[in-house]
Amino acid sequence: MKKNILLKSALVFIAISATLTSCQNTSTKSTSEQDSTATGDTTTVATEITVTPVADSKEFPGADLKIASITSEKVGTDSAKVTVKYTVNNFKLTEQTIHDHHMANSHDGQHIHFILDNKPYVALYKPENTITLALNSEHYLLSFLSRSYHESIKTTAASKLVKFKLDKDGKVVQESAVTSPSLFYSRPKGEYKGEDTKVLLLDFFLVNTTLAADGNKVIADVNGKQFTLDKWGPYEIKGLPLGDAKVKLTLVDKDGNAITGDNVSVERAFKLLAK
Repeated sequence: MKKNILLKSALVFIAISATLTSCQNTSTKSTSEQDSTATGDTTTVATEITVTPVADSKEFPGADLKIASITSEKVGTDSAKVTVKYTVNNFKLTEQTIHDHHMANSHDGQHIHFILDNKPYVALYKPENTITLALNSEHYLLSFLSRSYHESIKTTAASKLVKFKLDKDGKVVQESAVTSPSLFYSRPKGEYKGEDTKVLLLDFFLVNTTLAADGNKVIADVNGKQFTLDKWGPYEIKGLPLGDAKVKLTLVDKDGNAITGDNVSVERAFKLLAK
């Protein structure tokens, strides 16, 4: 009888121990799963980077941009101030563009993108700009009319590309028209915060070339992921994580070979911030 009692007690002890061990193992697995998907109180969900065309941009028939003058004034012994003045027709600077896109929009309205040597553009809300340049230097200047949310108006009339030199005396010498295929970077640019980080405008400007499935294309490298673009138009980038980001655009021929020239590939870094 005593042996039976001892045997029953042993079996109960083993059963309880097994139950406790099972509960402990389940709890450890759950904690491990949470740690793999969360940091502190914030759950991190990986999203795929996508690049898709933007639809239904407001058109501006007859919008026209001309360079009225490019003048210069020597400053010191090694540089000059260069002033570019424009005339704008059938397009109102500082007016808000009607749109339903959920992307960064300038509160100052429509403007001119002033892109010198394929560097980050300056937004002009008045039709002129002054910059200081080194003597004996050569430059490309692309200017185009832009909607308030920074999308370019992609027509010959609404844009101007000029190549000029600044000689040793600070005089502007305009060179012959550029005839080679050219690609200029516009957006994304700078810093994006809050809601503006969810949808980013990818926009670039082409001169002396078109894009087609059986012709030239643009390879867009977005944070290491490549997209082949065979249509010239605005695109939306979604799925970028917060932090540092980078876009590289390269103009290629129908066989995917990089086209050579002065303005055919450009890379830009920018940031996405929580707030």
